[in-house]
Amino acid sequence: MTPTTALDVEKIRGDFPILHREVHGRPLVYLDNAASSQKPAVVVAAVSGYFLTSHANVHRGAHQLSVEATGAYEAARETVARFLGGASHEIVFTRGTTEAINLVAASWGGSALREGDEILLTLMEHHSNLVPWQLVAQRTGARLRYAGLTPEGRLDVEDLVAKLGPRTRIVAVTHVSNTLGVVNPVAEIARRARDAGALCLVDGAQAAPHLRVDVDAIGCDFYAFSGHKMCGPTGIGALWGRRELLEAMPPWQGGGEMISQVGLEESTWAEIPHKFEAGTPSVGDAVGLGAAVRYLEQVGLDAIHAHEMALTEYALERLGELEGFRLFGPSTGRVGVISFEYGDIHPHDLATILDSHGVAILAGHHCNQPLMDHLGVAATARASLYLYNTREEIDTLVEGLLAARALFGGFG
Repeated sequence: MTPTTALDVEKIRGDFPILHREVHGRPLVYLDNAASSQKPAVVVAAVSGYFLTSHANVHRGAHQLSVEATGAYEAARETVARFLGGASHEIVFTRGTTEAINLVAASWGGSALREGDEILLTLMEHHSNLVPWQLVAQRTGARLRYAGLTPEGRLDVEDLVAKLGPRTRIVAVTHVSNTLGVVNPVAEIARRARDAGALCLVDGAQAAPHLRVDVDAIGCDFYAFSGHKMCGPTGIGALWGRRELLEAMPPWQGGGEMISQVGLEESTWAEIPHKFEAGTPSVGDAVGLGAAVRYLEQVGLDAIHAHEMALTEYALERLGELEGFRLFGPSTGRVGVISFEYGDIHPHDLATILDSHGVAILAGHHCNQPLMDHLGVAATARASLYLYNTREEIDTLVEGLLAARALFGGFG
């Protein structure tokens, strides 16, 4: 497959065996991609191929299998580095975005933050980019501050800039909101943070699967993402960090692999990135992540984004025709994450009824409880799109919503 300006969606769907199954006697319509995407056969084959032919522990053995496993693991790191526009020694493999942010908060934050220092977040952050900072703030005496939102659901950049001050040490912001779907101006935010003498961490969990990412162009100091949201396995992701920062940060976890020398009283540390990868890594999952990245690059990130934008426009048009439909977030400048209410039907009921039609969406607070409080709701329904979704699946979603309204006898 070569990069194109338009996707051959039927060909792409053929790469994902799970999309051809039925749910409750209906063809599966998978619209829960923001939670976790499906996996193409090439990724499954890469993982199984590794375990069938080359599995061994890495970096520690001179035998052939260990050499092959180490080569596959480090090749995956090179692939991820290319994908993000960084250097391979700046890529730390983690279990995902959550662990990557915890690493920065505990290691950098635990050593650099002092009482009275400020951590600047936003009201749209996922719990993974809130709770780690709460924990380190409690330990260090640092203060949490939050930038607000505009009435249409965008980040209020003016408010963020106003809250940047001499005590701000880091700005931690999502690249794309997992509820509102809005794409934040992370390059501008990183520049503003740098001008104020602060660092910038970007949560890229919802951006890396859909947008071309270049950490150098963004100008951030840390970037985190998860493999399972971008066609890769669960339990694998990565943190990109600036070399000088990673070198200065203390280890987060101790054990094998992350050491240079160990004595009875003290130890010295391995070079980055191995300093942050204690213990036996998830080699097979890293191999799968590398395969997922190569798959997305072959399809073409620009083509994926264009397809999703056209599909999002169609979805918002169709859904907007429904009486009682309420979209959360702006209608433009977004990705295909569509959070909504439909009349007075509870989101959990909507998700259950849609499931009976074979349509998979998510209902809940989406690990965004402070945002839900700001929006004045306890939960929303969320349909999220990816490269293999189609206009016909949007039509099926609409049909399912109309069936839910009929089942409830209309709206109260």
